[in-house]
Amino acid sequence: MSKFLVIVESNAKIKTISKFLGKDYQVMSSIGHVKDLPKQRLGVKIEEEFEPEYITIRGKGKILSQLRKCALTAENIYIATDPDREGEAIAYHLAEEMKVKGDKIHRVMFNEITEKAVKHALQNPTKINENKVAAQKARRVVDRLVGYQVSPILWRTVYRGLSAGRVQSVALRLICEREDEVEKFVPREYWSVTAELQGVKTDPFLSKLVKIEKKTPELPNEAKTREVCKDLKQLPFTVADIKKKQVTRNPSAPFTTSTMQQAAASRFGYTSKKIMMIAQKLYEGIELGPEGSVGLITYMRTDSTRISDDAVQAAREYIALSYGNEYIPKTARKFKVKAGAQDAHEAIRPTSLKCEPRKIRKFLSSEQYKLYELIWNRFLASQMASAKFDQTAIDIAAGNRYLFRTTGSVVIFRGFLQLYEEPGDDSKSGQEDNMQVPVNISVGDVLKLLNLDPQQHFTKPPARYSESSLIKELDALGIGRPSTYATIISTILARKYVEKAQRQLVPTELGRTVNKILIQNFSNLFNVKFTANMEADLDEIESGKKRFVEVAREFYYPFKQALEEVDSKRQEIRDALQEPTEEKCPECSKALIIRWGRNGKFMACSGYPDCKYTKPLEKPEVVEEKCEKCGRQMVIKHGRFGRFLACSGYPECKSTKPISVGVDCPKDGCDGAVVEKKSRRGRTFYGCSNYPKCNFATWNKPINKSCPTCQNSYLEMRSTQARGDYLYCPACKSEMEQEDKETHRAVAYG
Repeated sequence: MSKFLVIVESNAKIKTISKFLGKDYQVMSSIGHVKDLPKQRLGVKIEEEFEPEYITIRGKGKILSQLRKCALTAENIYIATDPDREGEAIAYHLAEEMKVKGDKIHRVMFNEITEKAVKHALQNPTKINENKVAAQKARRVVDRLVGYQVSPILWRTVYRGLSAGRVQSVALRLICEREDEVEKFVPREYWSVTAELQGVKTDPFLSKLVKIEKKTPELPNEAKTREVCKDLKQLPFTVADIKKKQVTRNPSAPFTTSTMQQAAASRFGYTSKKIMMIAQKLYEGIELGPEGSVGLITYMRTDSTRISDDAVQAAREYIALSYGNEYIPKTARKFKVKAGAQDAHEAIRPTSLKCEPRKIRKFLSSEQYKLYELIWNRFLASQMASAKFDQTAIDIAAGNRYLFRTTGSVVIFRGFLQLYEEPGDDSKSGQEDNMQVPVNISVGDVLKLLNLDPQQHFTKPPARYSESSLIKELDALGIGRPSTYATIISTILARKYVEKAQRQLVPTELGRTVNKILIQNFSNLFNVKFTANMEADLDEIESGKKRFVEVAREFYYPFKQALEEVDSKRQEIRDALQEPTEEKCPECSKALIIRWGRNGKFMACSGYPDCKYTKPLEKPEVVEEKCEKCGRQMVIKHGRFGRFLACSGYPECKSTKPISVGVDCPKDGCDGAVVEKKSRRGRTFYGCSNYPKCNFATWNKPINKSCPTCQNSYLEMRSTQARGDYLYCPACKSEMEQEDKETHRAVAYG
């Protein structure tokens, strides 16, 4: 039997850690939490200082028995669960369940799964941090009190099965409030004027109107712009000033959980949940051929930008060898940790610079490689020299009233940009409105006006949140922690409070209804300030400045009072959600009302429960297609697997068929059509109607238009946050803009 037992929380770590340790060590897994609150009841003893009633999770009894058996014969037990609050709580519960003397149990933590880190942790064991355990317990208890006591209010006022979460509901509120801003937004017209100029010794160049009588131009309409252009044509253009300066741009800090999710979502379009799953695998270990399983990155749940001195020194040596000494700053970079960060672990970085992405690419999936390379590049760039630019600004006077400006910058030293640059981040490099700067030009030169180009613009509404921008906002507001961002978003999507439209998070009618109830009746609970303060309270429990019971009391008693007030007016809330109609019930002649049900809104008799008449709220959308069985019109209906076509003669005729996107299946020899489908997880995709005979499928909507480059029979609709919608050919990889893409109206004056 092994002398020492090491308990981790994931099976994936067993192989990686076992290869570092000799035969005296046995590595086993708890497979996550082993104890939790019961699902069928509150599970919190409010009158006994909010003590949680933890029970063994179903299916974990056998695992605990195996762990106990090995623990009895082991000289020492090392609990090596993840180095965060959840990991500490798992360690605490495991220690309780081992049934051995306390001095045999040790807590070990490592920020990376490498031989050096694992052995160092085992040589320097600690005790379980009870403050961390208390902080996790406080979060679990408060979330349970909110979820199990607010959710029933939603059941009684909307319909049974809905739920409210302390943090998720605030994220929903942010999304709903942004949607309100978008809907209330009124576009404002404004115009800009660009002049095409030429000097005696220069080629033609462009310059933008920036001042009228030393003030920012206000050109609200075409008439005003015409006046300005007419005036400008009569005036001389003279070079008033030329300013040249050198500007630098510093690299960003290495990734935290939040910034990693933002960057990966923006570049690759991955969901936050998917990003964390890939990162988890990179952390736990990847099989690298003869080397076996290797943990490639440090712990991926962190809010710190701190890097160990050893890692910084290794990065500087690698940069000098790979890029040259000029790419190393004189002193190593240190990044300020933001206020409120726990700073418990390093930033996310590669565990070893020997594992270059290109060298191990064959061992990684495409998704693993992309994320690993992103982490690698961001980390190394953070320790590289600044980028340098020569920036020139030429001010051009048109008479005494108008000032035009031509600005441009040229990279003179790329520095860290050699390795990493944020997409669409021109403003940071001083290249906003970057123009071609003329040479051979001097102050006092008289310029010739070749053309004026006035353009009409409209202000744009605030952008809806994407997963990336919502995580950024939650992080900035102090809502949630690195381990919770992905769960927050996946939860509100799963509850159908929010849906995705071209990568944007849009609240559903159900989500807006739930949000309205929560903020009208629990305004002090479901708001940014309370949620951020609760996170701060949890941090203070972890640091020992506050006690669990103290925080639980401060939260619960005002919350209880709010619950009682809401419970007393639940009929009022329910009535407020009902919408009257002018229709009468065909069975009892009472007025029909619009109510909420599990499948959305529907019409019901106001005489319920005496009269149980109901009917669908909306008429199905009629399409041109006829039913193949009875000849009636087909209509679009919604089911558990998404939209589909059904005969309008239902229930007499039950004919149904999937919705075609108007594209024939591109597979050779297949006579099927591409139809809209839903995956098991509710995501829309497009596949052949002849499945399973034909397995053609794509996540991107096919468009019935041939590729102008290679004549492929169809294109795909794709979208990115920076670019928006565009067309893509899956055969030759060509990209093109949509023909109907909105453009600004330009007016030229001769």
